[in-house]
Amino acid sequence: MNTAIHSVAPEEVMAFLDGELAPAEAQAVSAHLDQCADCADLAGRFRATSESLAQWTVPPVSSSVEEAVMKQAAQVAAGRSPAKAGRTTQLSFWNWRLWAVGGGSAVTALLALIAFVWAGIYYEDRPRPSPPAAMVVMSQDAADYAKPQGMDALVPQEPRQGLTSGARGAPPASEAKKAGIAGIAGSLPASPAEPAPMIARTVSLTIVVKDFAAARASLDSILARHRGYAAQLTAATAENAPRSLQASLRIPAPELTAALAELKTLGRVQNESQSGEEVTQQHADLAARLENSREAEERLRAILAQRTGKIEDVLQVEEEIARVRGEIEQMEAEQQALEHRVEFASVDLQLTEEYKAELNPPSASVSNRLHNAFVAGLRNAAETILGIVLFLEEDGPVLVIWLAILGLPVFLLVRRYRRIRAKL
Repeated sequence: MNTAIHSVAPEEVMAFLDGELAPAEAQAVSAHLDQCADCADLAGRFRATSESLAQWTVPPVSSSVEEAVMKQAAQVAAGRSPAKAGRTTQLSFWNWRLWAVGGGSAVTALLALIAFVWAGIYYEDRPRPSPPAAMVVMSQDAADYAKPQGMDALVPQEPRQGLTSGARGAPPASEAKKAGIAGIAGSLPASPAEPAPMIARTVSLTIVVKDFAAARASLDSILARHRGYAAQLTAATAENAPRSLQASLRIPAPELTAALAELKTLGRVQNESQSGEEVTQQHADLAARLENSREAEERLRAILAQRTGKIEDVLQVEEEIARVRGEIEQMEAEQQALEHRVEFASVDLQLTEEYKAELNPPSASVSNRLHNAFVAGLRNAAETILGIVLFLEEDGPVLVIWLAILGLPVFLLVRRYRRIRAKL
């Protein structure tokens, strides 16, 4: 409906039929319906639709549906889940799906069991051929498996013939295998033993001794007995104080354990620490670098021996030889130092005497103390006078200059102040 022609909208017509308009609006819509045939026809259709909806009724629920709903409500009230009840019904004894799944699984398991038993019986009855000699050797020594070309040369001829003629009345396969393995083990060269790791050991010991002199003598005897030496040794003997000894010892590595046991007998061990540093890889790298440098030096000397080229080239080769020789000597020194660290363990030893303070320690006489004090006083006085003289000689001219610069204005000011005061 066009609201430009009709002053009443369809919504207002519906509200008029439902009695939802105010009296003034209802009177205006009623007057418009009396004058407009289209709006009256629309109002008639709305009225017919309302009457048909009013006549529509909902059919009653069947008794089976009502019984199912009540049964579910009773189960929920009793604490059972409807979903669980449904699964119980599906998994009942008369469910064909349950029988189909169970029967299929049982048949599959039975077939798999029959196939497994049949395969075991079949392979058990079949004869098993003995492995060739090469395979026996490879199963015994996995290292030879990586070198199949040399296997025929390593296997002796007689054991191989015995192994291959087992079906013609030859010795049993087990004896042939043992003979072949024994022959190969005898012909194989012995594998070189792996080199022992290079360990540089360091030990630190702090020992408190009762008799310092006896411990000092025992230390020298221990070093001589175990072919060791003291790389550094410092002994301190102070008055009215405990005596001490600080030493850095070098002891052969095989003798270290015995030497430590004897050192610990000198007194009471107060502190002990041991450490080991593996330098095997460092030594191997150094040896490889040293070998490469030596080969480079040989090549350079061969080039220099030919004496071909300009003088500048010859000088350059000589400089390179000198540089390489310097590197070789430096690496040789490092290698020797590294090997020395491994051959001789380092022991940092500190011996301290058990000191007992004396009640009346010996002291100098009174006359000596007075004499020393008098001499020290004279020396201090002389040093003081000498210091003043040196100060005046070095800084005296500068002080005179500053006194002249600063003292003259002050003198003039004071003089003027006195004149003014005298006039007053």
